Amino acid sequence: MTSGKTISENIKKMRAKLGLTQDDLAKKADIKYTTLMKVESGAVNKPSVQTTAKIAKTLGTSIENLIK
Repeated sequence: MTSGKTISENIKKMRAKLGLTQDDLAKKADIKYTTLMKVESGAVNKPSVQTTAKIAKTLGTSIENLIK
């Protein structure tokens, strides 16, 4: 079982590496900015598979890489 903190930290790291703001990533992934903000802050520690898949695709990685 993975913690939400891992997912949020991985998203933040990968997003920063690509030079994207939260707003950039939300728009490119076609998810709400508030949703991304909650996931990154750890408020939502189990984002939906659809949301996770959109974020992973936009970051050019797999869901597995986001959750480990």
